[in-house]
Amino acid sequence: MRVRGNTPFASAVGLVLGLLCAVEAAKVNKHKPWIETTYHGIVTENDDKVLLDPPLIALDKDAPLRYAESFEVTLTEEGEICGFRIHGQNVPFEAVVLDKSTGEGVLRAKDKLDCELQKEHTFTIQAYDCGEGPDGTNMKKSHKATVHIQVNDINEYSPVFKEKSYKATVIEGKKYDSILKVEAVDADCSFQFSQICNYEIVTPDVPFTVDKDGFIKNTEKLSYGKERMYKLTVTAYDCGKNRASEDVLVKISVKPTCKPSWQGFNKRTEYEPGTGSLALFPSMHLETCDEPITSIRANIELETNHIGKGCDRDTYSEKSLHKLCGASTGTVELLPAPSSSANWTVGLPTDNGHDSDQVFEFNGTQAIKVPEGMVSTSLKEPFTISVWMRHGPGAHEKETILCNSDKTEMNRHHYSLYVHNCRLILLLRQDPSEAENYKPAEFHWKLDQACDKEWHHYVLNIEFPTVSLFVDGTTFEPFLVTEDYPLHSTKIESQLTIGACWQDNSGHDNDTESVSEPTSGGNAKMAQFFRGNLAGLMIRSGKLENKKVIDCLYTCKEGLDVQLPEEVASAVKVEFNPNQSSLTVEGDDIDAFDKVMQHISYLNSRQFPTPGIRHLRISTTVKCFNEESCVSVPDAEGYVMVLQPEEPKISLSGIDHFARSAAEFESQEGVALFPELRIVSTITREVEADAESEAAEGTEDDPTVQETVVSEEIMHNLDTCEVSVVGDELDGEHEGLEVDMSQLQQHSLEMSSSNLGLVITGVNTMANYEQVLHLIRYKNWHTEALFDRKFKLVCSELNGRYISNDFKVEVNVIHTANPVENANNAMVQPNFINPVHHASVDLSGHNLVNAHQASVVPSAATIVIVVCVSFLVFMIILGVFRIRAAHQSTMRDQETGKENEMDWDDSALTITVNPMETYEDQHSSEEEEEEEEESEDGEEEDDITSAESESSEDEEGGEPEDQQAASRQQQLEWDDSTLTY
Repeated sequence: MRVRGNTPFASAVGLVLGLLCAVEAAKVNKHKPWIETTYHGIVTENDDKVLLDPPLIALDKDAPLRYAESFEVTLTEEGEICGFRIHGQNVPFEAVVLDKSTGEGVLRAKDKLDCELQKEHTFTIQAYDCGEGPDGTNMKKSHKATVHIQVNDINEYSPVFKEKSYKATVIEGKKYDSILKVEAVDADCSFQFSQICNYEIVTPDVPFTVDKDGFIKNTEKLSYGKERMYKLTVTAYDCGKNRASEDVLVKISVKPTCKPSWQGFNKRTEYEPGTGSLALFPSMHLETCDEPITSIRANIELETNHIGKGCDRDTYSEKSLHKLCGASTGTVELLPAPSSSANWTVGLPTDNGHDSDQVFEFNGTQAIKVPEGMVSTSLKEPFTISVWMRHGPGAHEKETILCNSDKTEMNRHHYSLYVHNCRLILLLRQDPSEAENYKPAEFHWKLDQACDKEWHHYVLNIEFPTVSLFVDGTTFEPFLVTEDYPLHSTKIESQLTIGACWQDNSGHDNDTESVSEPTSGGNAKMAQFFRGNLAGLMIRSGKLENKKVIDCLYTCKEGLDVQLPEEVASAVKVEFNPNQSSLTVEGDDIDAFDKVMQHISYLNSRQFPTPGIRHLRISTTVKCFNEESCVSVPDAEGYVMVLQPEEPKISLSGIDHFARSAAEFESQEGVALFPELRIVSTITREVEADAESEAAEGTEDDPTVQETVVSEEIMHNLDTCEVSVVGDELDGEHEGLEVDMSQLQQHSLEMSSSNLGLVITGVNTMANYEQVLHLIRYKNWHTEALFDRKFKLVCSELNGRYISNDFKVEVNVIHTANPVENANNAMVQPNFINPVHHASVDLSGHNLVNAHQASVVPSAATIVIVVCVSFLVFMIILGVFRIRAAHQSTMRDQETGKENEMDWDDSALTITVNPMETYEDQHSSEEEEEEEEESEDGEEEDDITSAESESSEDEEGGEPEDQQAASRQQQLEWDDSTLTY
């Protein structure tokens, strides 16, 4: 159809055809959707709505205009936005189209978000249109836009403190800028809610504050005396004003003002004897108040000057100590403990103590003379003088320790040892010789020890013309030696004195002022008196060349000791003084230094140490990097209390009463006095009952309840046993005590004897002393007038510190009767043991040793006993025979019917008396009297045989006893007139 263009119809058709063509063109999906390249969003945790900037809108150019002139146009599918697609892994968001035609969308969270887990999210998003085709296969996608989402925090968590509690220590009197810091954290993710904005002390009225950063400080100076510890409760707030879920406890300790000193030092330390080494400072450490230290030096001193002779040593006699140390020969003790055999020191004042060494005091008026013959040392031979001396600054006069001078007339000093102006001087004048030349005569030593009022040990080895001096084991050379002529030859005897010099008034006085002393020597006096204390003065023949012997005589039995731990042995230096009463510790490591101090110990090796206090002093010097502000450590003082040792009880026991025949006393062997002696030492301990059990039983306060006492036998040495005579002294012409000298030498013991008895000395075991005492025998060569002898034995330990009981022994002499002249007399003598008693019978108050019964019966008495027993056996057999014959005769009479003859026919027997009954009845009164007399003396009695008793009575009784014996003989004879043989 042909339409003209200028007609109205043609114009309408053309317009319609143009619109149709435009619609067809619009249906073609030519363009991609468009969105922004970057989005930023905010979402609050626990919410799903996301606020994006810019908003989520997709545009598509394929979409037609909404309005075209007067036509209303409907959008096609190709111009619509069908959706948004999110790209990323595990993205917790989704995009939703709100309006397809406008392309408006929204972003929201799939689940509730947690800012604490993830604070930000980043992913990409893409828009797509609806495309063309039935399935939208020709849809177009926009470019990918980046989306940044921030999760906003909410204040859901409260602050939590990092520590459960806080502790700090401050020193009193000081204000601190900061004592300690408390710190809390908040789990919220945002800065606002995770930050702690404030701390607060909840405890009221305390002198402390806390700032916003958690630092605690004191608001005033603290006092240790007012409060030793403060307990504070602190809380925290975050910036969202949430309070801490739990408050925290803060403990602040207040220390006294720091003073450098030794801490953990016990002033009193108790030492129990026999426990070995005891740590003195087990938990001690040095407080330096945080001052940097470069070196430390400490001196630990154990003060023992008041114990014995400067410290605890064995208190045996000086002679015994020399033997123990190896100087066993030629030693003479000039100041022994007073005893019966050494009594020249009886008048000297002593310390009167047995716990430690016995010392003698010389106050300027006392002196003693040594008995003649005690010292036989020749000045031509080497000899040694040793002495313990304590001497202070005295007058400017000579003070004599030991002096050997003329007994009369000339007053010459042969040799002497004296102190003058703090100098020790030995005078040694030689005897006359062929060469009258000058020779060394005086040796001078200038010694501080001679005037320091302390105990020191002096040993002088004299080997003319040289003299060596050892003081406390250290050698000293004389600073001056003067010479003199030898003495002129005279026949004047010399006198050895201690504490002064002996001189005769008729001669020339010395240049020293003297004090007269009454003596038994007529016109004589003492001069140059000593003022001080002496002990252990000895003269020994020969030199003490062995330094070990000298050190042994001086060494203490107590002192300080230290066992260095291996880990600190190289870091600390330790030095001891010779007698171990002082030690020095030096080092630069404080920890190592403390460990060494903790291992310092006290040791006393004596079995029975001297009880009492030993003072301790620790002097410390430190060096610092800054010498101007270096600390000063004060001295630390304490003491060791040595407890009283358990006192041993030395018990002597054995046979204390026996009899022997006179022949044994007169024999070559004599009679053993202590054949069965036993020496036992025991200690007694009190064992306390358990306190809990006492409380349970209700006996804790009961005064009648006694502690359990336990006795325990111990072993220790003895140093002296003395056998003395009770009653008249020994008559050396016909009696004496003897001991096996070979046994004494074997056990290194010595024996001295006198008319009072004998003394065995030397340090040895109780068993060896027991063995030697078994061998002591008593002899008497004239026993006619001797009936008994009594002796006493006493043993001691540590120079008389522990003394045994007095063990008294009484021995009786059995005088044997004269030999019998005929058999009848032999048979009727009742010198035998009653056969009814198979033990010995007490007849005369004397006891016979059962263990040696066979050896103590005299030979004559043995014969009498054998004859009597044989006769008794014979008579018993004869009696049995007669009884049997009488019984047979009775049987014959019974057969004949004679009843009156059935009675016992005893006409032929006349045994009417037990031979012993009359004897026992006759002596019952004598036994009672003797028992009463001996019970007064406190002695126990054993049995002896009747034969021995009667022999003694026959000798003692004289003629009356003979008459009694004849009477007893008549009573004890058998009536054998009717016997038929």
